Amino acid sequence: MDNKDSEAEIHPLKTEDVKAQENHENSVERRIVSKQSSRLSRLSRWRTAAFFISLFLCLIIVFAFSFIIPCPERPVSERTWFRNYDNAVAYRFLAIEDVNEDKVQDVIFAFKASNGSSSFNRSCLDEGLPSPCAFVAAVSGTNGRALWERPAAEEVEWMECGIKQLGGAEAPGCLVVGKPVSLTAVDLRTGEVQWRQSSDFGANYTVLTPVSVIPDVDSDGVQDLIIFIATGDKIKTFIHSGKNGKQIGSTGSLNVDGKARYIRLNLDSSSYFLFYTDNSLYAYSLKDLYSAATGMEIKLPSLEQDAQWEKNIDRTTHRLSLLSFGDIRYLAKIPGRSRENILVVNSEMATLINAQNLQTLWTLNVSHVVSEPLLGYYKPDVLGIVLESEIGPNRKKVMIVESGSGAVQWDLKLNSRAESPGPATLSTADHRSTFLIWGEYQVPGNETRSRAPLQKLYLFHPSYTNVLLELRNSTDQIIAFSATLFERSRHACYVLLRGPQPSEEPGLMSLMKRKLKEDVSESRVIWLSQVAVDSEQYVRDRLYRMRFHSRV
Repeated sequence: MDNKDSEAEIHPLKTEDVKAQENHENSVERRIVSKQSSRLSRLSRWRTAAFFISLFLCLIIVFAFSFIIPCPERPVSERTWFRNYDNAVAYRFLAIEDVNEDKVQDVIFAFKASNGSSSFNRSCLDEGLPSPCAFVAAVSGTNGRALWERPAAEEVEWMECGIKQLGGAEAPGCLVVGKPVSLTAVDLRTGEVQWRQSSDFGANYTVLTPVSVIPDVDSDGVQDLIIFIATGDKIKTFIHSGKNGKQIGSTGSLNVDGKARYIRLNLDSSSYFLFYTDNSLYAYSLKDLYSAATGMEIKLPSLEQDAQWEKNIDRTTHRLSLLSFGDIRYLAKIPGRSRENILVVNSEMATLINAQNLQTLWTLNVSHVVSEPLLGYYKPDVLGIVLESEIGPNRKKVMIVESGSGAVQWDLKLNSRAESPGPATLSTADHRSTFLIWGEYQVPGNETRSRAPLQKLYLFHPSYTNVLLELRNSTDQIIAFSATLFERSRHACYVLLRGPQPSEEPGLMSLMKRKLKEDVSESRVIWLSQVAVDSEQYVRDRLYRMRFHSRV
């Protein structure tokens, strides 16, 4: 301590310098801390400002999209619309496609008249055709407004729509088979003709339908078409380019023993065409048909031959040796677990054949089936088959058969006209189907046979196994009938095309779309048994609230 005091006394200025230096260092540190605090404060203010500016911009964007920028308008579909044509006759064709790309299905049909509708004021002379001629038209599914009309041919033999790449266009197209023999490709979106080709089908021919689309065999990047023409006991085969309609190769010829029809069966990497007459069943691979038409072997890996099938096809006659049926009425493809199976319906029974080994899976006694077998779902996700069979004069029996076992799940007897439309099904959200059936129901024991049966449309859903809803009573001649979902999983409707046929005198022709729920709310409830589980209004309300589902 004495040393320090003596040091201070000896060097007084040195002590003052040390204190001054310490004070200076402290002042510098305080300024540095102050500057750092100021910088942090300014940075915090900038961060706060950036946050509020970002928030403000987000609010502006949300406001713009919510109120200023309009949302795309969803088409408002009318519940019912009509479109009438005077002095016209109707063809039995109805196609349902989205023509104007508004995500609502539209209706394509064909009629014969001297002039089109007033919407387009087109005439047969515009396409160099004699009057009257056949028109192809598309109308909007939302309100029935005409989208396009096109004079296509003198007569329409067959029309098929939804063919992809037809004419090389990006949009699907419609193929019109006309008389005298002509093939016309029409753009589905605009109705413009993509190409038109004449062909020599011969005399007294019948087009076997539908027309089949096959892989691109002429290497032009567009899938091609194969058309079968029946003339007597022969079937002529024509392969046409999907891009320009020109025939590829020459005309092939198949021998059959009577009036034939056909279905196409896809077996993994092979494709077979099954032709059936009253007494015989023939099988041709696409590879064989192409080779016969062009004289060349096809080299596409997706068109091989199935070894199991080739063993059972007679190489001379092309008959299927394992399958022997008489009086074949219908042949239908039924989806199976791994591949499609074959349903053979003759005058006495229905038989399901395993397409892999050609063995019988089940048989069902059913006589005189009067309409094409139809697929639907009586149980959730369990595929069923709708069969309509004649059981007497103006009488039919409707059956829903489980496809896996052949067991009858539900049946109904109705009075029916010979020209009555076939049934239709619509998939529902409970993984079942709504069944639409034409006929006239009469309480058992009170049937009257003195008059012609009425033409009524009924709705059946498996949730009420003892209930029918009578939707409408039509006295007009129905040319074509179809039911579909006009929007994905909603807007269930049916379409009726009514009027005179081409063999009759022209008159009033009418196209109508009707929303199914409108008829359900006004329907008459029919109890198939004496036990009424719920009130009639409760049944209507429940079926009115039923939701639909678009199966892939």
